[in-house]
Amino acid sequence: MKSIAVLSVHSCPLAALGGKETGGMNVYVREVSREMGRLGMRVDVFTRSQNPNISRIVRLGRNVRVIHLKAGPEEPIPKPIIFKYLAEFTDGIKGFASAGKISYDLVHSHYWLSGWVGGRLKQEWSVPLVHMFHTLGTLKNAANREKIGKEPKERLSAEGQIMSFADGLVAPTPWEKKQMIVHHRARPAKIKVIPCGVDLKLFKPIPPLRAKRFLGLSERKFILFVGRIDAIKGIDVLIHAIHHLTCKRSESHRDLGLIIIGGERDLDPQTESQEEQRLRKMVAQMRLQDRVAFWGSQRQDLLPYFYSAAEALVLPSRYESFGMVALEAMACGTPVIASRVGGLQYTVEDGRTGFLIPEGDWRLLADRICEVVEDPPLRERLVAAGKKKVKQFGWPTITKKVLSLYDSL
Repeated sequence: MKSIAVLSVHSCPLAALGGKETGGMNVYVREVSREMGRLGMRVDVFTRSQNPNISRIVRLGRNVRVIHLKAGPEEPIPKPIIFKYLAEFTDGIKGFASAGKISYDLVHSHYWLSGWVGGRLKQEWSVPLVHMFHTLGTLKNAANREKIGKEPKERLSAEGQIMSFADGLVAPTPWEKKQMIVHHRARPAKIKVIPCGVDLKLFKPIPPLRAKRFLGLSERKFILFVGRIDAIKGIDVLIHAIHHLTCKRSESHRDLGLIIIGGERDLDPQTESQEEQRLRKMVAQMRLQDRVAFWGSQRQDLLPYFYSAAEALVLPSRYESFGMVALEAMACGTPVIASRVGGLQYTVEDGRTGFLIPEGDWRLLADRICEVVEDPPLRERLVAAGKKKVKQFGWPTITKKVLSLYDSL
């Protein structure tokens, strides 16, 4: 039985989605690891302990374990600070493997912090290293219009080094592969394009009225955002679009609501992220408190109810590596409206499975929302095409592509 060491330093695959450090990467690591376990691989997922009361070893599925290692304080800390504890994290993995007399056949690292650790383990164990970035610092900085919150130089440097020493690189779209080649001179031959996936057993349509009743919602129509509360997600653009719709005379969308899933629900305002505070202030200034609701992080098994109850999922991102929630929504029969940026250009087919709009164009976004809400035949066409497309993104199919990359090394 082959043994794989999966590295997810900063974010535990067991964590609830939508928090500051949780999102599509958590789902990817969890689902691919589970599928590899089902196919007979032994998989250990290593992550930094953020709570001393959580069990050090948690079983994730057949042949799969999540290993929580102490590296710095056992509490959530900013990603740039985690960098100085990576040596301790690396030693923890080596100590765990030595104590258990485990010999890993390959290391698969996720995000640049894990790639730094993976490079050290590759040398120590003389095994192949596969890496997936999930987001690239260079592209995030290009999309960030603010002077604050820029990705640190340590990240930009490390990403270039990882592209050099990794044996295999996973890019979720041809677009990201091109960016890796252009910005970091990565060798094309070592980059494999493997899209992200979706759990087709979990994400499937639920009758909208039933979904709303389950969630305790009224029959009022609403659109949905799912993701981290981060400036790069462009939630402010969506709020502007909702405000624009409320100012129109048409009764069909003046009462349209917005539910935002992400962040931490019911936190003290003093502990909320600066971005969430900014967004709440926008909502108040535009007098949209009865239209816009922040629902915080939600368990993944509840998301199909939100998707099915919504008129559309909107992803107004300024940068998005792939956009896994778009697949989840399409699998639930929900149209997707997204920015024409990054991997979303491949996840959403404009006019067929959803709509793509220029990043930041809240007026056109508002128009597209109107079309989806007011044109049932159009909505039906988008839904049918979306459900057909997502069939090729099941996690068993995606995992077999990952394993094919492993075999080539």
